[in-house]
Formats: sequence, C-alpha cells, structure tokens
Amino acid sequence: MGAEAGKQPHGAAVVADGFGLKGPRGWVFRDVSFRAGAGSLVAVEGPSGSGRTCLLLALTGRMRAKEGRAEIGGFPLPRKMAAVRRISALGQVPGVSELDPALTVGEHLHERALLQRRYDGSVRAFLQRPAERAAAARARIEEALEAAGLDLDALPKGTRTSVRDLERLEALRLTIALALIGRPRLLAVDDTDLKLSDAERTEVWALLRSVAGAGTTVLAVCAEAPADALRVTTVAGSARNTAEAESAQEVAEAESAGGTAGGTRTAGGAADAGRPAPTAPPAPAEETGGTRPARGNGTDGAAPSPAGEEHDDDTEEGAADALAETGRA
Repeated sequence: MGAEAGKQPHGAAVVADGFGLKGPRGWVFRDVSFRAGAGSLVAVEGPSGSGRTCLLLALTGRMRAKEGRAEIGGFPLPRKMAAVRRISALGQVPGVSELDPALTVGEHLHERALLQRRYDGSVRAFLQRPAERAAAARARIEEALEAAGLDLDALPKGTRTSVRDLERLEALRLTIALALIGRPRLLAVDDTDLKLSDAERTEVWALLRSVAGAGTTVLAVCAEAPADALRVTTVAGSARNTAEAESAQEVAEAESAGGTAGGTRTAGGAADAGRPAPTAPPAPAEETGGTRPARGNGTDGAAPSPAGEEHDDDTEEGAADALAETGRA
C-alpha cells in the first residue's frame, strides 16, 4: 500500500448528453448536457426541489437515469453504475450519507478507515502486519484531514468531540475528509452552502477548489455557484415540486429495505420567463460555453431500483445496494 499511498488521485472527466431521470411523480430532471474535464469544479445550482440531489446521485452511480447518456471517468452510465460507484465518493447528502450524531469525530474516522481497508484494500494490504496496517490507516486519515482543512486540535475535545457538537462548517469538512479517505476520482457534496455565512461559503469554495486542484473532480450542489466554477443550473418546472430531502430519504429507505472554466448549463425544468424547453437538445456544450435549457417537472420523487448484487450490467439491480458504503458518512 506504500506505493499506492503516494499516488495523487486522478480526477474523472464527466460527460452528460441528454441525461434524464424519471420517478413515480414524473421527470426529476431532463436533457442535462455538459462536459467537465478531470479535476474540474462543477457547481450544480438551483432552487430546492429542482432535482439537484438526484442529479448528483445519478452522476455518481447511485440512481439510475432513464434517458440519455453520461460517462464518468470513461465508464458509461447507466451500464457501468457499479464501476462509477467504485471511483466516486459522497460527502454529505441528507438522508443518504449523514454523520451519526451519537458518534465522535474519532469514531467516524476510525470506522471509515476500517471500511476502506475491508472493501477496497489490496491483497498486499491484507498481508501487512497489524502495525503496518494501522500506520497506513493513520496516514490516510491524516492526508484526508489535511485536504479537508479539518484541524482536530481546534475541536473542543479533539477526536472525542461528538458530532452533535460540531459547527456546520466543521461537520461539512468532516464529511469531505471521510469521503477523501478512499481517494476517489470524483467527490460529490450536497447542500454545500446551506446555512453558512458569506465568510463560511468563501471558505468552503476555497476548500473545494483545493480538492479539485489536487486532482479530484468535484460535484457540488449549491444555491448559488461561484463565478469560476462550471455551472449546471436546475430549474423547477412544476407546482408539484417536493423538497430534495424527501427524495434523498426515499433513497435511504430503499437502501434499508434491500439493499475550471466558468460556464452555465440549465437542467431540470422549463426555460426562464415561460419559454418552453427545446424539443431537440443541441450538441453538448464544451466546458467553457453556453447555456443549456432542459425540461422536467422538478419533482425529486425518484427512487433507485430494488437492491441486488452489485455488478456492471444493464439491469437496475445494485443501485440501492451501492449506498451501503455511505451508511454513515
């Protein structure tokens, strides 16, 4: 694991072309098209209920799209959902990957390191002595904490600080650190700027820029994107909109049951000022260009397929099962 530990994560390029997801209450988002190079910072902005969270989950292989195509790090969606899940990681996504308020910061970090070693460890790592494995786990944790900008010594009780005692920004940094322990090629974070002051938002975007600058592609859901990010804008298109948290909760329930150039793209609803969305979407815009309208009713009621074995094929099995890795992060 020594040579592996020295490798810097290589970001996954993201391509979407007419990407759409339909749930029980209609289209969640539709006609999403954009391109982002490896190591890009992509901001998914829009009002709550416009399909932002579901788009995030679909692009990380956690929800199955119904039309169009996407490619993450060379893996096509929805055909290679399991492969995309292996190279991506979720930061905070309410109702899907949340911190456990009953645990301490240290317990969260230790648990994630154990899970990482159990499910993603190489054969060489299993052959290491216990002391060597522990040292490697500590190195991964320290690397992730540094990348997330979380200073454990600054917390009230250090690693023994309970999650419920963390400030909003500290909790966000912890979720990002937990995700980075796995050295993903794609990091996805929901509600990036929720309940943060202007100064804290500035800190968060600086953090995400540094993560992207280190080589990891970042997808971040937000209410308002910074000017230097590649923006994918979702627009509510129906009075039947529901909160994004409801959609994420449905994903979690399904799991429990079984299983850097600027630019703007618009997705998830009709065009502004009452103009209808285009019936035939234009070719995907490059990373530096244009506005892309898209259709949808903005409902976030889609739920993943029934759980099953995780494998790369064109069935819907495995989408909910994949969320097991995010049970507590």
